[in-house]
Amino acid sequence: MKATHRIAAAGLFALALTGEASAHTFGASGAGFAAGFAHPYLGLDHLLAMVAVGFWAAQSGRPALWQLPPAFLTLMAGGAVWANLGLETARAETGIGLSVLALGLLIAGRVRLPSTWSTFAVAVFALFHGYAHGLEMPEAASPGTYAAGFVLATASLHLVGIGFGLFARRRQALIRASGAAIAVAGAWLLAAG
Repeated sequence: MKATHRIAAAGLFALALTGEASAHTFGASGAGFAAGFAHPYLGLDHLLAMVAVGFWAAQSGRPALWQLPPAFLTLMAGGAVWANLGLETARAETGIGLSVLALGLLIAGRVRLPSTWSTFAVAVFALFHGYAHGLEMPEAASPGTYAAGFVLATASLHLVGIGFGLFARRRQALIRASGAAIAVAGAWLLAAG
């Protein structure tokens, strides 16, 4: 089995283990690295968005492949700091749902935006995800290790998405079906939220 097949299979396995709509417990008391690492894997919203960022980056090719995941990670950390400082962000859950919907549509439509625009879009989405992660940090016993956990988990989900995107590169039906499924999940998250 090729490496890209193994990465895609691991991503689908992680998706099958995902909890229902979100992983936002808003009370990760005593949490550290393990709780932070688990957080993105336990919510369908974070898992889909983070895999989709990697998928879209692989689909878009260079320079997006090397720009989008780091932009997401950086701005996600910024969003967590924003929340940790007690600053408000209106409708973060709506922003998270919209990120899943939009990324799914971008993948299904095989949309390639100019580098600046795709990076900007991913950065905005990342702020909402980071804000949701950051809301748990003040109660965590070790906010730094909790943050390191969710940043590393997010990077691993981006890699799963990149692997799946590279695997699907010449499979139009798979790309459209995957993007459509992500978009439908995003619409469901918005309706449920």
